[in-house]
Amino acid sequence: MIKITMHDGSIKEIEEGSEQHLSTLRHSCSHVLAQAIKNLYPDAHLAIGPSIADGFYYDIDFVTPISENDLSKIETEMRKIIKANEKIEYFSLPREEAIALMKEKDEPYKVELIDDLPEGELISFFKQGDFTDLCAGPHLQSTKEVGKAFKLQTLAGAYWRGSEKNKMLTRIYGTAFTTKEDLENYLTMLEEAKKRDHRKIGKELGLFMFSDFGPGFPFFLPNGMVLRNTLMEYWRQIHYSRDYVEISSPVILNRSLWETSGHWDHYKENMYTTLIDEEDYAIKPMNCPGSILVYQNEPRSYRDLPLRYAECGLVHRHEKKGELHGLMRVRCFTQDDAHIFLRDDQITDEVTRITKLFDEVYNLFGFKYTIELSTRPENSMGSDEDWEKAENGLRQALESNGLEYVINEGDGAFYGPKIDFHLSDAIGRTWQCGTIQLDFQLPQRFDLEYTGADGEGHRPIMIHRVVFGSVERFIGILIEHFAGKFPLWLSPVQVKVLPVSDKYLEYAGKVAADLTAGGIRVKVDSRSEKLGWKIREAQKEKVPYMIIVGEKDEADGTVSVRTRAGIDEGALCPKEFLARLKKEIAEKANIQ
Repeated sequence: MIKITMHDGSIKEIEEGSEQHLSTLRHSCSHVLAQAIKNLYPDAHLAIGPSIADGFYYDIDFVTPISENDLSKIETEMRKIIKANEKIEYFSLPREEAIALMKEKDEPYKVELIDDLPEGELISFFKQGDFTDLCAGPHLQSTKEVGKAFKLQTLAGAYWRGSEKNKMLTRIYGTAFTTKEDLENYLTMLEEAKKRDHRKIGKELGLFMFSDFGPGFPFFLPNGMVLRNTLMEYWRQIHYSRDYVEISSPVILNRSLWETSGHWDHYKENMYTTLIDEEDYAIKPMNCPGSILVYQNEPRSYRDLPLRYAECGLVHRHEKKGELHGLMRVRCFTQDDAHIFLRDDQITDEVTRITKLFDEVYNLFGFKYTIELSTRPENSMGSDEDWEKAENGLRQALESNGLEYVINEGDGAFYGPKIDFHLSDAIGRTWQCGTIQLDFQLPQRFDLEYTGADGEGHRPIMIHRVVFGSVERFIGILIEHFAGKFPLWLSPVQVKVLPVSDKYLEYAGKVAADLTAGGIRVKVDSRSEKLGWKIREAQKEKVPYMIIVGEKDEADGTVSVRTRAGIDEGALCPKEFLARLKKEIAEKANIQ
């Protein structure tokens, strides 16, 4: 156990190596960074320095700009502070004294933060040596406890308080761990992540692009469309086999619909709007109201339920330009939604069906996952009774299936609680993809009904559910997960035929035609280049199989097979090779 100092100066014991320990260590490291900055750049002004998921950062207003070349110098100063083993001590001041202290230290951003704090409360500070910072904690007991396993990583620009109207500050990102081994493993993972960056691989493989004419609006290129369409064929297959019916709803709908759904009040800042015939319309940020209109299209009976609508609908959401990131953060994307209308007594069975579907999909791609139950947020709509019923419904469904989960307080959707599935990829990063949201609110707001066995009208419950989440983002995750080396069934080009010279182009064309007729995606490299060059090019393109054809192959009616891993499999009968490819595709094997 280790001791940490809380926001009120109290001491708390926590488990060494726990998430709270790691978060506290990183926050204390951000204060060591701030002290080092003030030692080296006394005229710099400090803003904020929290711990974050994988490390920490500090926003700083430098009088003299710094570059990433200065980070090693700052790290050296941080090590001196850590070695000095200065106590990290809590104290508090009344509001006016706190403001006076920060003015004396020439920290205008801290003064602004204090001005925004509630009247009458004591203001908390933490002090280490001659450095004092406005802070709510918690902190370790001394700078030495921060340890030596830290690294300053990069610089970025950050507007003060996230507003483009404010000054751009310099954000220094860093990370820290309890052991050097953990730090080294993390930095190794980051290097691997750079190699796997979907933006880099997407460009190399000709999968997608962006244009300055539409920042955040992705274009899919021919190879990318093959990948996308293959993925969506699989999506349709698994949904049709589980009694989902596919629908499509309009991209633009009248403002009154979004007012009824609650999106206009709760989500308007993220919506694009337009004027049609002097009436307000909105481009849909979500597909759910469209599914509700389809449900309302005809009377429903208890015998119809559960009714499972699936929709891969194009949605648009306003994201700030600085937050856009390849396919991971875009302004338009395809949401692989399903909206399920059901009775109260069907919740457990239906959530069970969904979790089994998720399990099958994620296992296919080699993802491990964890489950999180997110509860009522502050900006929610609906009664306490409905929320309690919805949260208990999801909790019971998880527990009845023996599924482990953690609670994520206050992170549900505004209309209902949700179950989130967090995937772990090939290098250990996590991604939130699948979601199951239980909704009592929208059926009520739209006055949805079904006729029960008693002949009376009853209110259905609605489940919102996605497997991939954003199709675009899921493709980005797959690119990085597989490092562009997609399984055969997903690969845009499955086989590349490489004639040894132009003399064997005709035989290469015949082999390619036979494979194409067998349903294989094939290209012939007909360029007048040396064979070694063609092999290297095919490997760069991450094509699963290469077929090399030369004089002996043509004479014997065989093909020489080589894998992208560089394994020469020798001469094979084309029919046998085709049968093998078909089997691998049918099994959706994850052969790398």
